[in-house]
Amino acid sequence: MVSSFLALIMITINNLSIQFNGDNLFDKFSFTIGDRDRIGLVGKNGAGKSTLLKIICNQLSPDTGTIVISKAQTIGYLPQEMIPSSNTTVLQEAMKAFDDIKELQKRVDNIGLELAERTDYESKEYENLILEQSELTERLLLMDVSNAEPQTEKVLLGLGFKHSDFQRSMTEFSSGWQMRVELAKILLKKPNLILLDEPTNHLDIESISWLENFLIQYYGAVVLVSHDRCFLDNITKRTIEITAGKIYDYKASYSDYCELHRQRIESQNSQMINQQRQIAEVEKFIERFRYKATKARQVQSKIKMLDKMERITIDDIDTSSIHFQFPPAPHSGKIVLDIKNLSKSYGEKNVLTDINLILERGRKVAFIGRNGEGKSTLSKIIVGELKDFEGVCNLGHEVKIGYFAQNQAALLDGEKTVFDTIDEIAVGDARTKIRSILGSFLFDEEDIEKKVKVLSGGEKTRLALAKLLLSEVNLLVLDEPTNHLDLDSKDILKSALLKYDGSFILVSHDRDFLQGLTDVLYEFKNHNIKEYHCDIFDFLEQKKMQSLDELNLSKEKKTQTEEKKVSENKIQFEQNKEREKQNRKRKNSLAKIEEQIGVLEKELADMEVKIATAVQDNTFYTDYQTKKDALSGLMTEWEELSMELDG
Repeated sequence: MVSSFLALIMITINNLSIQFNGDNLFDKFSFTIGDRDRIGLVGKNGAGKSTLLKIICNQLSPDTGTIVISKAQTIGYLPQEMIPSSNTTVLQEAMKAFDDIKELQKRVDNIGLELAERTDYESKEYENLILEQSELTERLLLMDVSNAEPQTEKVLLGLGFKHSDFQRSMTEFSSGWQMRVELAKILLKKPNLILLDEPTNHLDIESISWLENFLIQYYGAVVLVSHDRCFLDNITKRTIEITAGKIYDYKASYSDYCELHRQRIESQNSQMINQQRQIAEVEKFIERFRYKATKARQVQSKIKMLDKMERITIDDIDTSSIHFQFPPAPHSGKIVLDIKNLSKSYGEKNVLTDINLILERGRKVAFIGRNGEGKSTLSKIIVGELKDFEGVCNLGHEVKIGYFAQNQAALLDGEKTVFDTIDEIAVGDARTKIRSILGSFLFDEEDIEKKVKVLSGGEKTRLALAKLLLSEVNLLVLDEPTNHLDLDSKDILKSALLKYDGSFILVSHDRDFLQGLTDVLYEFKNHNIKEYHCDIFDFLEQKKMQSLDELNLSKEKKTQTEEKKVSENKIQFEQNKEREKQNRKRKNSLAKIEEQIGVLEKELADMEVKIATAVQDNTFYTDYQTKKDALSGLMTEWEELSMELDG
């Protein structure tokens, strides 16, 4: 890409306020979103992150305040949960991203006809039409409808679909996979601003890595909410914290924000202590000389000073978090799990083929790989939930399993109360500790009488985890336990697993959660598994190298095939020579264009400063539009040359 683009403000939020149940969720806060921003929204569950996204995309209206969005800006929004409804194929549904193209082209044509008929060349209306035509034309070029199907296939493959999935009906896929199609449509529409609310919840590690790279290179702005620390760190360069109705804007990634946030609280604490010391001294002076006539004026001055003083307070930070550790694991045999030649099919669909796995006591194992490759299926076989399979799956001597299913929260009885859910499985001394256990998972006296069906996703996950503490087990099987947990709660769960002295099998796509937690990885791919003795980030780096090796092998094979078709090696040599010559020309042209773009960007930036500070004459605006059109043309030329080089 070109080294820099004009940094423009796309959205301005002024004095935004909204109330829920009489309390201020937001209280008169303001900020802007620039055209290349990468923003992470952070804050405790219920702070208002999802609400803010809905306000920005006009699905909710604030009680007070304004949102100013630049003309012709487009916004794509993926909510945390939705119920897609479509009977088309996967490819057809994703291709709907290009449905607006016809309307855009029709508007551009109509503007062209109107401009041809008008003669008020120096009027504001004429200038606005030219500007709109330019912006819509740029958008049409960006969408590139002539390349729609290859673009769509590329995005679908990146999000985990296979070529064989493209012609399957949307109804054949789970809601999570249908959410991937909705995400694909947003990415293909290429809006100026992408809003994503927990986008990794329905993705596997490979798809998350692909989405990261896509968003890092994306031409527009991105605002996202995520409980995936690694995802936030890799994408965002700016963090907006929402807390107690206020916002704090940090020009930093999430990890850097955490340190800056700590420093802010320490600074507030120091300032508050100093102010309280100052107030105490003033009050002492007032009390001492309150009744002395010679000091009356000074006393009154001190009283007024106290009345006018703005008291420093420390932000009301919710420091509550779950706190627990797993009970000691009962002793078991050396071999905890022995799987031999295991295969599993659903009808004609083969999921697992000839799986062999031995798990020794104390091993910490992660199942990783794309969704649909059989991780959850093998987990269900291990815990005895699925019995219809071929081969052998034997538990070791005295092995007792604790199981957290991927849909564990949904399996809870919604009609039971929180207390009853735990009470029905508690035995012995545990029955006297139910309230204490629930308290460690942030359920207070009022919460424990609530019915499970009214709990949030995070609360249900916490309740399901609490059930694991009520029986002593030596093999934990945890299938996506971090879904719906906030960052602090995930850290506590990770700490508890690190201290756990039994064995566990963990299915997860959260790289930060997996880092340093396991000593063996099993990758599920093509109906089988492959064992890796390394950390998750070492595995991902290794997979990149493997991909490069596969790519090189593929190129070598392709070259051999082409050589068979060419009768003379000389022809191939001359073709390569000519191609290199043309590439050198393109590179020279690119360098010149980039230099021209840099000059135009600087000139336009200077002109925008003048526009912002004073009204200019019509000649100035015409010159500004001419330069902007020239910049647009150069950018298009630059992109075409770059694509030719990449090709």
